[in-house]
Amino acid sequence: MKKYILSAALSSVSLITFAQASYEKIMTEKIAKIETCKSAEDFQNLANDFQRIGDKEKGKWLPNYYTAFSYIQKGRVLMREGKMESLDMVADQAQKFIDTAESTEKDNSEIHLLQKMIFSLKMMVNPQQRYMTYGMQAAEELRKAENFDASNPRVALIKAEDMYFTPEQYGGSKTKGLELFKQALENFNTYKPKTALDPNWGKSEAEYFLSMGDKK
Repeated sequence: MKKYILSAALSSVSLITFAQASYEKIMTEKIAKIETCKSAEDFQNLANDFQRIGDKEKGKWLPNYYTAFSYIQKGRVLMREGKMESLDMVADQAQKFIDTAESTEKDNSEIHLLQKMIFSLKMMVNPQQRYMTYGMQAAEELRKAENFDASNPRVALIKAEDMYFTPEQYGGSKTKGLELFKQALENFNTYKPKTALDPNWGKSEAEYFLSMGDKK
């Protein structure tokens, strides 16, 4: 009987280890696709992939985080294409998954940063009308993200974006934005994610804007 119990226990441990390894492998493959996605459709497909993982891996925050992130990136593509009428719907989709992620992972800089990005998407539908609501909420979420982890390079990256793209008459500055992109890159070069699956996106964007600045 003891041998049977021991064998059953070892089998259970093996199955758990295998399942965890499989989860990490699939997540790693999907996370790698973030850098290769270009179109709104690409990011929608990636969101669908992460959602399927999240449906199977209850209680894990990262699949829901990456689902929300994929929707946000889809929204940013649509925004660049001038399709502002689609941003509310995409932001609402992202919100569902960031809410689920936060339900299991409290006080996380990365989650508050995505919440900031969601509010920014909704603000961009009509900045003049929505700044005092979504714009102020976005600023508050960015403050929280920085408070929870001041060394997070993505906080500096998003601050750089805001400064770079905000018109000068509203307090923006491309010069100051490039300075913040430089700070973000410095942070990226020293920052170490907690695990191999934790957020590590954004460095290439900082490098891109700094390379554009060097060409001017």
